[in-house]
Amino acid sequence: MASCVLALLLTACGSDKPGAVVQDFAILAQAAEGYTHATPGRRIVFPADHGAHPDYRIEWWYLTANLQDAQGRPHGAQWTLFRTAVRPPGEAAPQNPWQSGQVYMAHFALTWPDGHRGFQRYARGGDHGGETQSAVRAQPFAAWLDDWSLASTGKEWLPLEAQAAQDGFAMQLKLESDRPPVLQGDQGYSQKHPGGGGSHYYSQPFLEASGWLEIDGRRVEVSGQAWLDREWSSQFLQADQQGWDWIALHLDSGEKLMLFQLRPQPGAPGGAYRHAVLIGPDGNKREIGPDELELEAGGYQQVAGRRLPLTWNIRLPSLGRELTVAALHPDQWMDVDFPYWEGAVTADGDHPGERGVGYMELTGYPETNR
Repeated sequence: MASCVLALLLTACGSDKPGAVVQDFAILAQAAEGYTHATPGRRIVFPADHGAHPDYRIEWWYLTANLQDAQGRPHGAQWTLFRTAVRPPGEAAPQNPWQSGQVYMAHFALTWPDGHRGFQRYARGGDHGGETQSAVRAQPFAAWLDDWSLASTGKEWLPLEAQAAQDGFAMQLKLESDRPPVLQGDQGYSQKHPGGGGSHYYSQPFLEASGWLEIDGRRVEVSGQAWLDREWSSQFLQADQQGWDWIALHLDSGEKLMLFQLRPQPGAPGGAYRHAVLIGPDGNKREIGPDELELEAGGYQQVAGRRLPLTWNIRLPSLGRELTVAALHPDQWMDVDFPYWEGAVTADGDHPGERGVGYMELTGYPETNR
């Protein structure tokens, strides 16, 4: 999941003015008339669905990597490309290619043992005088904004290579796996509200990563595990939802655990909508419904004027599993147009193999002070 889709909606609701910022997470709950909506039963097809879906309003390609240097010190990397449509398909479009109906935004961030740095870029989709600033191609797969890219290295989907660089910070990672993508939810349809509504969602959680990071001009050789998420939708939140918490873990057992909760607006009836999936080392998955997942904030810290839950207690009663997840360090704040917390975490559990690493995203938390 990805809070950053919000920033893509800088030109939402038909606005073609790049500075038209809507500073409210509720924009993801606005009705999306004229767009295709995510519904159960749509079959995900590869390689076509690695590419863009311009008839849906919002979409992302989201990579996170938990890495170690030669001394075993933890590092993290995030590479994300977001697409949003600023007008429904079929609506008359301006002839000027700089007013393309597709807007792209990219985020790139690095985490190291005592620091974090994030960057943001925007571009219109389409051909601008023979140069395409940002686009996505299904086969061979490539997604890019300027020189930030995630792309297949050959004709097949895997291996992938991710790269980005800015202001003395850079990443270049090769990503490999011998396992196919995992369809989330019901054959790729991920419900996000008890009354319905959701996204099409698949993951590539078994990626092995190797390469290097550059941190303030210093190159560090790294290796580790990575997780790639793909989602597309037209109305990601419902009107009574405020934001979400998302965690994806690589466990020492070889299992992968992904969970999320969508929090209700203050005063809205009912509680958070929750879901999880436990993916075995063989790729087989166990869906964990809202009644089987207990998620409790175990500790809050003040970050960027917000009170954020940077420790979580996770209980899966039907599986007899309990884990505690904690941020690698608090300052993994993405200070972008629609700011959010995204960063590396550690996991600890009561059973062998339940230790691990992963990434967490927290969105929609209001400012409490400056």
